[in-house]
Amino acid sequence: MEKHETIIIGAGVGGLVSAALLSARGVPVTVLEKEKSPGGKIRQLDVDGAAVDAGPTVFTMRDVIDGIFEAAGSCSDDHLELERADTLARHAWSRGERLDLFADPEKSEDAIGQFAGAKAAAGYRSFSAEAERIYKILDRSMLRNSKISWPLPLMWRIGLWRVDDLIAIRPYESLWKVLGEHFEDPRLRQLFGRYTTYCGSSPFQTPATLMLIAHVESQGVWKIRGGMTALAQALENVARKNGARFRYDCRVTKIAVSKGRATGVRLESGEWIEAASVICNADPAALGSGLFGVEASQAANAMPADKRSLSALVWLAKTGTGGFDLDHHNIFFSSDYPAEFADIKAGKPPAQPTAYVCKLGDAGPGGAQRLQIIVNAPANGDSHEYTSEEKAKCTANMLRTLEHCGLEMETDFPHRLVTPNDFSTLFPATGGALYGRASHGWAASFLRPGSRTRIHGLYCAGGATHPGAGVPMAALSGQLASEAVLSDRASTPWFHRRAIAGGMSMRSAMTKATG
Repeated sequence: MEKHETIIIGAGVGGLVSAALLSARGVPVTVLEKEKSPGGKIRQLDVDGAAVDAGPTVFTMRDVIDGIFEAAGSCSDDHLELERADTLARHAWSRGERLDLFADPEKSEDAIGQFAGAKAAAGYRSFSAEAERIYKILDRSMLRNSKISWPLPLMWRIGLWRVDDLIAIRPYESLWKVLGEHFEDPRLRQLFGRYTTYCGSSPFQTPATLMLIAHVESQGVWKIRGGMTALAQALENVARKNGARFRYDCRVTKIAVSKGRATGVRLESGEWIEAASVICNADPAALGSGLFGVEASQAANAMPADKRSLSALVWLAKTGTGGFDLDHHNIFFSSDYPAEFADIKAGKPPAQPTAYVCKLGDAGPGGAQRLQIIVNAPANGDSHEYTSEEKAKCTANMLRTLEHCGLEMETDFPHRLVTPNDFSTLFPATGGALYGRASHGWAASFLRPGSRTRIHGLYCAGGATHPGAGVPMAALSGQLASEAVLSDRASTPWFHRRAIAGGMSMRSAMTKATG
């Protein structure tokens, strides 16, 4: 084991990106993962002999991944088969109320006009323009940059003379209220409000700033041949090629701290590994709760239960379907959206849930289709036990939503149900929250932990850290963590000897990839 090694705890997207980028710059890296394969939340589970994706399914911001592969000395096209989707998502409220959104914004506008009238189409144009403006203001200043506080430091990055831009991101206004300025039709408010669930939050409690998520998706959704697990495997392959080492079935129980600095890790087996720096690709709540030792708990705060993001009930199914032509991404809306989130806020799975259905590839022999079905749920997996009776009730409620919109599935279809209890076990100290801290209130985005912690040499990466949840954001967090490590090491003679001569910097590669 080398004295100047960086240890990465966890092989989620953030950890994999950090490993690929640091190893490309000559830093010795070892990744320690408690599971048997890479991916973190990206994983597959067996259902009736078929591997079904059980994690993230939406892939946007391709330029982020392209830039990371380039900065790691590779090319995404050499590792991934990507297909841009013509249809972003298919939406339904009942058997007779269906609406597709498209990669082509004019087609989306036409579809909205046919669905809800000319005024709604005009509202979509104004909403899209505002969402785009917010995204452009925050993309370089916040999303692709290190954590920053509000408001003066953000103003400095945006430009002190651009006060109008700071006002334009609308941090103090409710998203649900602002959606009403663009859409009179409650179905469209529901559709565009749902994007806040991408970061595990309620559209009734989030700032209007988060309408930028809709702009991100409008810029393109890609399908990955082999699913998201192919992305995780590709990132591991690049990191290995660059010299990174991976150890699976390898649980870290302690991060050692000496004189305010991380010095290594101890494994469940008792093995001690010295390190110059440690990147924790776990929810920072695990650090703050002391799961990596009392000393390391000073690095981050524990997560109060009332600040947690959403969890989920996830059905992994293999079944025949009928009555509804499924696209890759499909949303079947609740008939009472406020009641749905009121149930979740009260700590109950929703009685009238919205259900997301992902069709995973083509149907197999006999017409059986692999599906992932998600319903939002409270992050109470560490305080509430989902009984067999409650699971059956949740399944019946989910099926009622699908049937109301016309989708029929086999009776007693083969499936596995993953609950907040399972997510709480898989991601300790979270209660099953899948997105870190909820983005509720104007300050939430600024309270999310950044790459650096209070302990020198200990860094964080992953969807629960800045800049946020989702695959591209987790990837950016891995990039930011690697940049922090490199910055803190850059003055050492060892680093200058090992750095790749003439190599492209990560910032240069990312800038080149995004044009």
